[in-house]
Amino acid sequence: MIRRNFRLLAGCMALAYAPFGHAQPAGALGDDFVYRIRPADTLIDLASRYTGDGANWVTLQKLNRVEDPQKLAIGLALHIPFSLIPVVPAPLTAIHVSGSTQMDGKPLRAGMSVPEGATIITESDGFATLDFADGTRLSLPNNSTARVDRTQKFKNAGLIDSVVSVQNGEVDSEVAPTGQGVGRFEIRTPVTIVGVRGTRFRLQATGTGAQSEVLHGKVDMSAGAGGSAPPVAVAGGQGAAVDVHGQIQVHTLPPAPIVTPPQRGASGQWVARVTPVPGAVAYLVRISRDPKGLEVFTSERFEGEEVRLVARRPGTHYASIRALNAAGLGGYDTVLSFEGASPLMSGSGHPVLLSDGAIVTLNNY
Repeated sequence: MIRRNFRLLAGCMALAYAPFGHAQPAGALGDDFVYRIRPADTLIDLASRYTGDGANWVTLQKLNRVEDPQKLAIGLALHIPFSLIPVVPAPLTAIHVSGSTQMDGKPLRAGMSVPEGATIITESDGFATLDFADGTRLSLPNNSTARVDRTQKFKNAGLIDSVVSVQNGEVDSEVAPTGQGVGRFEIRTPVTIVGVRGTRFRLQATGTGAQSEVLHGKVDMSAGAGGSAPPVAVAGGQGAAVDVHGQIQVHTLPPAPIVTPPQRGASGQWVARVTPVPGAVAYLVRISRDPKGLEVFTSERFEGEEVRLVARRPGTHYASIRALNAAGLGGYDTVLSFEGASPLMSGSGHPVLLSDGAIVTLNNY
């Protein structure tokens, strides 16, 4: 089997037109960090901020072929070599773990630190969500294996410098949600993704290639490791399937399905019906504890128009329902909230607990 590396260069269209009063970290390109110049920026200030040494302005001037360091073009993509940027460790934190999930062969628990070099495996019932130093979140659904190759942050600017390799399975990520941008954020499998602020994308690694779904932002996908083909633009609302030969096919993602309000069914389940989405071959339902669908408990595929929502824990849960097309790409989610299983209450008004601290629940009819 032929395996190649591919590169997904993620860039947000809004970035080029964003108000220049905001910081302009634009992610990474190869071995360089990219910063878009805004009014009042100077090479000395940027060299001090990112490299810790204002004298490096001379290197930046030569590298970027800046004729007059006093007149930087607004919007210029300034390249700063990562080799000049000092970094400090920035371990990840597992903020959500469900089911059978391991880190380096030992059970992973919520609240644990995930160091550089760690490998996380989620089994058929396992799910995990990792929190980065800048608020970026990476969700690993079941049957996934990922290794944290790099987890650092810029010493002076605080931007993350992270690389995660997905050996198999899927990831769902929300990058720099507060809009501050990133230094470098890559997910590597047969593809490499350089993320920027505000980008939400999913990636599935398979034995025959990879698939990516871009919900917000924009990516440019191109063959790496010697590939000469020009990049293929994949905008928000599009997905791309890449085979082992480097062939890229871009598809429009399915729209969010129209779903009826969930109704309580037997054995504590909720039932909802999906209005058929043109081109959909199935519907994926993921139950999470957050409306963004990043802290997942269960994942189930339905080929009919009736979908079931089940949460064995008490409290409010969220069902993210998306259509899957023939290429296996998932579209936008419709999110429904519903109540999980009801706790069994004692005479004193407190939930009844098992010996391991789990809450005893009732099935509602």
